[in-house]
Amino acid sequence: MTKRVYEVAKEYGVSAKNVIKVLGDHNIKAGNFTGIDDSMRAILDKSFKEPKKAEKPAEQKKGMEGTGRKVNDNNRAKQAKPQEGQKQGNSHKQNRPEQGNNAKKQAQPARNGNKNQQSGSSGQNHQNNRGQDNKKNAGQQNAKSSGSQNNRQNGNQQNKQNQQNNGGKRTKFFGRSSQNGDEGQNAGRSDNKKNKRNQNNNNPNGKNNRPHTLLSNVLNKGKNKNNKNNKKQGGHHDMGGGEPAKKKNYPTSIELPETIIVKDFAEKLGREVGEVIKKLLMGGIMATINQEIDFETASLIADEFGVTVTQEAPPEDPTEIEEIIDAPETLKVRPPVVTIMGHVDHGKTSLLDAIRQTNVTSHEAGGITQHIGAYQVRYNGKKITFMDTPGHEAFTAMRARGAQVTDIAVLVVAADDGVMPQTVESINHAKSAGVPIIVAINKIDKESANPEHVMQQLTEYGLISEEWGGDTIMVPVSAHKKIGLDDLLENILVLAEVSELKANPNRPAQGVVIEAKLDKGRGPVASVLIQKGTLHVGDTIIVGPCFGKVRAMNNERGERVKKAEPSIPVEILGLNDVPEAGDILDVTDEKTARSVAEKRMEKKRSSALHVNAKVTLDDLFNQIQQGELKELPLIIKGDVQGSVEALSQSLLNIKSDEVRIAIVHAGVGAISESDIMLASASNAIIIGFNVRPDAAARKAAEHDNVDMRMYRVIYDAINDVEAAIKGMLEKKYEEHIIGRAEVRKVITTPKVIVGGSYVKEGKITNNAKIRLIRNGIVIHDGEIDGLRRFKDDVKEVASGYECGITLEKYRDIKEGDEIEAYEMVEVAPE
Repeated sequence: MTKRVYEVAKEYGVSAKNVIKVLGDHNIKAGNFTGIDDSMRAILDKSFKEPKKAEKPAEQKKGMEGTGRKVNDNNRAKQAKPQEGQKQGNSHKQNRPEQGNNAKKQAQPARNGNKNQQSGSSGQNHQNNRGQDNKKNAGQQNAKSSGSQNNRQNGNQQNKQNQQNNGGKRTKFFGRSSQNGDEGQNAGRSDNKKNKRNQNNNNPNGKNNRPHTLLSNVLNKGKNKNNKNNKKQGGHHDMGGGEPAKKKNYPTSIELPETIIVKDFAEKLGREVGEVIKKLLMGGIMATINQEIDFETASLIADEFGVTVTQEAPPEDPTEIEEIIDAPETLKVRPPVVTIMGHVDHGKTSLLDAIRQTNVTSHEAGGITQHIGAYQVRYNGKKITFMDTPGHEAFTAMRARGAQVTDIAVLVVAADDGVMPQTVESINHAKSAGVPIIVAINKIDKESANPEHVMQQLTEYGLISEEWGGDTIMVPVSAHKKIGLDDLLENILVLAEVSELKANPNRPAQGVVIEAKLDKGRGPVASVLIQKGTLHVGDTIIVGPCFGKVRAMNNERGERVKKAEPSIPVEILGLNDVPEAGDILDVTDEKTARSVAEKRMEKKRSSALHVNAKVTLDDLFNQIQQGELKELPLIIKGDVQGSVEALSQSLLNIKSDEVRIAIVHAGVGAISESDIMLASASNAIIIGFNVRPDAAARKAAEHDNVDMRMYRVIYDAINDVEAAIKGMLEKKYEEHIIGRAEVRKVITTPKVIVGGSYVKEGKITNNAKIRLIRNGIVIHDGEIDGLRRFKDDVKEVASGYECGITLEKYRDIKEGDEIEAYEMVEVAPE
């Protein structure tokens, strides 16, 4: 029997990704479920049955164990030659002349037995024991130096190791180190002074001259070799044999936060802002006086000025519970959490009902799923948790609040209808969240079913079936006749196994609120999905701004339970208030829970007064300049598919070095509340072409501060986005909606067509601009020609009254059309 990739990977003791990579190197395209033939097996045998390379010495791994965190050792490419005199434990050592330090201990031999290599007239000491602890590093300094700057890359690597040895504390050491490295530091100090005097070949009195800056050497290597006069960092020259000017007292050590404004950084250094900006420019960094730079950049610049830098401890957020990092050996396999998505009436709830083998669809009010929000089923002895909220709305609402619940998305597509607008929305929502997709092609029992056509349509959205050489699992099913359900469940378990879903059950619980309500008899009730740890009855919990003690827990069948492990949904009682969907549950002590809940409530009240800042076209350039935006997410909605594709492609063709344009979702039809939720979750701007938002979408956009832009000409949209990226967008006018009316009767006269209308909102004025909207699509944009009430011409008609409206040079008015009146208001420049 032919085995699949993930099964073969187990035999070799490697991950499926490694197997796929090896096959890819031999021009064989494969996925997790691709069958392995004899030729593939021969390639894999050759790759994975060869002797493994010897592992690094255990002592090099010693500092990496037991932290419970994944340590990233990013080896940077060397930009400057390693220099002698560098001491492990120091990130940067400045070779400036020092006085009063020559009488210290002589250098002692390095304990690890490494010998220094001599080359030409000067020695260069390479340090290769970055993985050892600090005790191994205390004396590895001697030999001579050519007087150039120390290798900051090696120092950065050692600094990362020091952070691990100090319990993860983020502190960098530059310049002189503390106790551990004094012996090695003093060993080469005398020679350093001698070499320092000879640094500048063209200046005989180079005693007070500072060496070339590190960033200058890195980026302009070889360009400044023949400079006859080296400028001093102190701002003066040592001319001939004259006495040097008296130096200003500069700080030797400073503390810096994670990010700092250039102006404040210069003040901490005691230097002019121009000097700091010059150093940044020499390093290839364009910065202004009010621009923020990160700690790494500031550290390098401070080192150029001979200043030792440490990082300030980040202020503790009183509204956050300390995160527990689980050690890898504590993690155990947990059930996958699956969300059912798809278009209306494609059988999402029916499929979930068939899987659970309980008939709930006919009993639920209006066919809407209720209960506790999630259910567990068993298949082949393994559990699968299904979110009982079909559709992507709840999924996106929780993601907008920062909660990632779903592991696998099952996309339900009817075999007779094919891909529909909400199908596309579901695909984009799942991709935006980074959730793998399994396609369930439903209703295959119908005569009009055409699964092949559905598979063809899905390829247009990047979902290619494994049968066609892709990596998307597609399973034909029938919820009505319960066909293909076993295949669907089996593929869910296989994908979960490949994804290696794990959690630590032996720790305080953490979970996410799925649903919450206020029950008259039981008080606040919250449905929670446990993600980490185990929740017990009696635990003190905090959920968003709410807290309490778990008085009781019920599972999806209404049975009382005493504990809930990872991926298990439960309904809990005992909170002091009703939380919101997406709020995080944490177990803590009562004092902390009460204190943090109060702080969160205060923060919630204050944040209600200040709307969260979202990216807008008006402020786009400022965010790019400040480094806050590297990608511009856009949602495109248009009247027809051709317009949407043309606009999307044109926007993607805009080139910029600072920001990349990403189309999060593109679809046909009016802008809906679902689009606003997706824009809020992904911080996207909505571009509408010949479409308008409905009333619910407009209110949601105002609430979430989502930027919506409406256009009737494609080039206007392209030009606005280009101008915003380049910082040249001039916002002169702003559109204000003043009223809306519904056409209820069309009156035809020989000269004009009169729309007998009812004003639903605001007012309609006779000098307003109008849009005629039919089924959410703008079909005319113009002005009012006449406004009458009974037989009298009037200036305006208020909400709740009827009127007759004629449009200037336009006669195509139909019953049910919406007339939207607006005015353009000039916006004062900021």
